[in-house]
Amino acid sequence: MNWTFCSGHRLRGIFLNNMDMIIGIAKESVRLFNEMSPYLLFGFLFSGILHAVVDPRQIAVHLGKNDISSVLKASLLGVPLPLCSCGVIPAAMMLKKEGAAKAAVLSFLVSTPTNGVDAIMVTYSLLGPFFTVYRVIASFFAGIFTGCLSLIADRDQSGDKNDPKGDNCVHCSGKMDHKHTAIDKFRSAMEYGFVELVGDVGRWLIAGVIVGGAISYFLPDNYFSGGFLSGWKGMILALLISAPMYVCASGSTPIAAALMYKGLDPGAAFVFLLAGPATNAVTMTVIMRSMGKRTLAIYLSGIAFVSMLLGAILNVVWKYYDKGNGGIAAGHEHGSVGMLGMVCSIVLTGLIVRSFFLPKKRHEGASRV
Repeated sequence: MNWTFCSGHRLRGIFLNNMDMIIGIAKESVRLFNEMSPYLLFGFLFSGILHAVVDPRQIAVHLGKNDISSVLKASLLGVPLPLCSCGVIPAAMMLKKEGAAKAAVLSFLVSTPTNGVDAIMVTYSLLGPFFTVYRVIASFFAGIFTGCLSLIADRDQSGDKNDPKGDNCVHCSGKMDHKHTAIDKFRSAMEYGFVELVGDVGRWLIAGVIVGGAISYFLPDNYFSGGFLSGWKGMILALLISAPMYVCASGSTPIAAALMYKGLDPGAAFVFLLAGPATNAVTMTVIMRSMGKRTLAIYLSGIAFVSMLLGAILNVVWKYYDKGNGGIAAGHEHGSVGMLGMVCSIVLTGLIVRSFFLPKKRHEGASRV
């Protein structure tokens, strides 16, 4: 009888402790989500508008030459596009089919998934303006570096121009030889931004927010400061962990922010934000099958080198920036989110939940860039 009482008391204590843990993680996750949601909604809106005005055939025309100009244009094009690590694959294959040079395709594959309007807005909300600007510039440079590496390593990179007449319209399933009204384009922009794109990144955003909340709950402040993961060790570990993972640019940001709040070097967090979205098992398999093992080696070497280099530069620069601005959390203190963040979180949660019950058609549209 006493044994039964003790066992029941112990189980009750475990249950209460687990509930406290779940509630604590939930509170931290909600706080992160409230900070991100206004910027995310704006990012989805802008992404939809961008999608409605981009013509993939016109893009491919500018990326067909086997020179630095095509690499620059591809990297510049990829930075604002709201395509995740998987969504960028059909888009890149479409560009290759339309005649884009191999170097331009690789540049596009690096710069596109590592950023996007939604990821830029989330980075600004959680890590501030300096880190945001650095991330955008670094993604652009990473795309250029990888494309130039391909130019140097492989001179025969001309694309195979195919007949684009069978391509579908961005706004409907019809052929390209017709026009749409402003209302049709607006409807297409809203559907892409708040339905298709939310469906693409929604589950990864939720996963990233929960992981970020768990990190904030379990780890004490400055946990990583001066520890084993400082400097090159942290960046190497971040590269090895992030390379095979599927993690989108937006969903990885709250994880990186939570780690930086706990004292992780910004360079290691940056490597995670660059190498994670740019590489994953699916992307590597597609590149190897469609462009060959040599191109895959160029792609991975470029990302590894440039992410480590830019991470090391960020560590040096950050010491001076962070010292003069009161630390990373300045302007982003806990509990600073107002009613706007809560309302936007409710709206965004509704959109994400709704996407779970809609038929999947996104990756067909992803090829339309």
